[in-house]
Amino acid sequence: MSEGFHFVRHGQTPDNLLGVRCGGDREVPLTARGLADAEAAAERFAAAGRPCRLVIAGPLERTTVTGTVFASALKVPMVTRGWLRERTLGAWNGLPIAETRAWIAEGRTPPGGEAEADFAARVLAGVAELEASLGDWPLLVGSKGVARVLLHRLAGRPGVELGNCAVVGFARAAPGRWVAEIHETEEPRTERVTRTEE
Repeated sequence: MSEGFHFVRHGQTPDNLLGVRCGGDREVPLTARGLADAEAAAERFAAAGRPCRLVIAGPLERTTVTGTVFASALKVPMVTRGWLRERTLGAWNGLPIAETRAWIAEGRTPPGGEAEADFAARVLAGVAELEASLGDWPLLVGSKGVARVLLHRLAGRPGVELGNCAVVGFARAAPGRWVAEIHETEEPRTERVTRTEE
């Protein structure tokens, strides 16, 4: 059996609904729709029969609540890990995504926030800690920025932005070689992307 992990982005939050930035230093709950979407996504994931024996959630409310929903549907334990916290955005929190998108693409560091290189290093170090658990196919629960790092750095797919409750599977095809399967939230269509680690 192959080794790997899954990733799911948390359910919708009020900031997602408003289209504003919400970093790891901004605590917001799920909306009622966000909770309902997480429950539906968890049921679809469980019904698909994908392997998963552990849920690992980031420490923010939006990720722990989403993680609890998935753990319940899968009937597996859940733990939290700080390395899954979204990038801290400091003064960019609450600003329109459209206004800040170019700043992120340019690699700017938000005032009072976390540098992209530091954020990516934190997330990838956390993935390295999963080595002994990859046979259990843990489900990681995080935010859009964490997904962006994983898809870019592991699967060589920069610029991909996951919607709320979208699930991605990262399978290690060989040492240093990952294949990502992006599962749509409403459709069974799957997109495969591959990257060899540098």
